[in-house]
Amino acid sequence: MRYPVLSVLAVAVLLVPSLALPASQAMVPQNLVPESDVVMQKSVISMNIPPSPKLPFGCVWGTVQNAAPGYPVDIEIYKNGKPVYFAQANVTSDGSYQKYFRVANTIGGHTTNIFEGDYTVEIFKYVANSASGTTTT
Repeated sequence: MRYPVLSVLAVAVLLVPSLALPASQAMVPQNLVPESDVVMQKSVISMNIPPSPKLPFGCVWGTVQNAAPGYPVDIEIYKNGKPVYFAQANVTSDGSYQKYFRVANTIGGHTTNIFEGDYTVEIFKYVANSASGTTTT
């Protein structure tokens, strides 16, 4: 008789933390700026990864002027118009962001290139809308 009581007690202990917050509040990040006050800016840059990279990783970095708090930077990498990598980078308090990604793997002395050649990088930044209603891209 003691085991069913312990089982019920264990289930109750596991459920109590999940009942503390509604699922809608626990799962959805709270942005500090309403979506209606946020404007997306898109930048497009070229990237070239050599056939024999000196390091096994690459990096996309930059800054966001007047960044909307709580919104990440979206990074999309394309080769010949086809998507090959998507990521998000958090914006720090000074407006900077960076995202590292693997360009090569070395296993047992054998190197395999993940990225090689020319790519197009699209960067989507979210900024707080200015009072004048104008934005720059």
